[in-house]
Amino acid sequence: MNETKLRAVAGEMEYPRTPDVAGSVMMRLRRPANPRFRVAPKALAGSLATVLVLCSSLILIPSVRAALIEFIQIGIVRIFPQTDELTPEVITTATPRAVASPTVTPEDASVSLISLLDQIAGETKLANAQQIVPYPILLPTYPADLDQPDRVYVQDADGAMTILVWVDPHQPGKVTMSLHLIPKGSWAIEKMGPVEIDETDVNGHRAIWAMGSYPLRMRNGNLQFERLINGHVLIWADENITYRLETDLNLEEAVKIAESLKPIQ
Repeated sequence: MNETKLRAVAGEMEYPRTPDVAGSVMMRLRRPANPRFRVAPKALAGSLATVLVLCSSLILIPSVRAALIEFIQIGIVRIFPQTDELTPEVITTATPRAVASPTVTPEDASVSLISLLDQIAGETKLANAQQIVPYPILLPTYPADLDQPDRVYVQDADGAMTILVWVDPHQPGKVTMSLHLIPKGSWAIEKMGPVEIDETDVNGHRAIWAMGSYPLRMRNGNLQFERLINGHVLIWADENITYRLETDLNLEEAVKIAESLKPIQ
């Protein structure tokens, strides 16, 4: 069969129509992509509700709650929940004080406390302290017969911290009350962990009734963690100052003292 005849035969044959490949591809490109998996809204809402119920149940378990909520904070002071055992923190920057033996007499204890008050750095007069610090120093006006503090200290702790100490007039070696005024931004007490005992409020501000030692800068430059009173502390804060009231009184009396604070007259 020559080429002429072959062309003639081919011209008489019917060819199928060429498919619209380009059109098909363009339609697929315009079609919105469908996610591989679809989650029904009702199923999603049910799952979220289940998770919330489980989380709420876990928080009711004391051990889980303690793990989830490591601490709360009042002002710049971190308050750790009370535990069965308290592990004392080792302080490498301070010179440890000798532990008193059971044979120490009250007179010896008084002398020791007086010596401690003499060793605290930054002692000054109340009027001078008010000129040093950039915030008003507040003094308690309750009870009515309470005088001005017997010892006043101002220490630099990334901010001027004021420490006011009242001593028993009949027992010079016994501290009846101390009040710390700690400015915002100070490191003082921030890295310590007072143990929470109860929660209350002072003039509408959240407050914690706790126990624990606190840092004092000594004249020799050492940082020493002490308690001037074998009692409790009431901790609360306003916008700029955190207050720490140390006393051997009960919580009700401590709150009355805290709520009586007034500027120096």
